[in-house]
Amino acid sequence: MQPLYDALRDMLPPQTLEDYILKGIIQIAPLAFMRGRTLDNAFVILDEAQNTTHSQMKMFLTRMGKNAKFIITGDPGQVDLPRRTISGLKEALLVLKDVEGIGIIYLDDKDIVRHRLVKKIIDAYKSIENND
Repeated sequence: MQPLYDALRDMLPPQTLEDYILKGIIQIAPLAFMRGRTLDNAFVILDEAQNTTHSQMKMFLTRMGKNAKFIITGDPGQVDLPRRTISGLKEALLVLKDVEGIGIIYLDDKDIVRHRLVKKIIDAYKSIENND
């Protein structure tokens, strides 16, 4: 969960972040801790969703309560699940693509905001992957 803390530290002053966490305004929890919850009046982000299973993704999506907004991020090209395990993100992209009220946004190499070399690195890997 360290990347989440790093991102929050980039966006909020340290004392503000600490106060928000102590007051429960910001909660960071592993996916497994979502079971049984209903998240009303919440803005929820599921990060690295490419590594969820079917059951985990369905469980997460069904936690949505009144006035909640859910954001799911992930890279379908970087799945770390065991072979033959279908990514919950990949499946959700297919299953939910025509559901009214759900928006899907795809990013590409033009959206990279990391070090300028990252785009070149991705392009280099794409070129050898396309030759396979």
